[in-house]
Amino acid sequence: MAHTMHLLAQALEVKNVAEWTKELGLSKQALYNAKERGHLSPAIAGALADVLGQDPKDWIVVAALESERDSACKDRMVKRIKKLTSL
Repeated sequence: MAHTMHLLAQALEVKNVAEWTKELGLSKQALYNAKERGHLSPAIAGALADVLGQDPKDWIVVAALESERDSACKDRMVKRIKKLTSL
């Protein structure tokens, strides 16, 4: 399964952090905080995917799963999402 940090890396090949924060209406720290945490929020992931021409729904799901604590349920959903998406 792809990770939202891959999505962010793709976005940063197109524009820099300052340009994305302005375009998406984010605080100046939002993307830096996401990088520090190691994942994007579902809303930011969906917005970036949309602007990049990717399916926002797939990335929202990935971001939601990344923010979950490790559990058997999370593992099950990650496996299921791998089958359902092209990410």
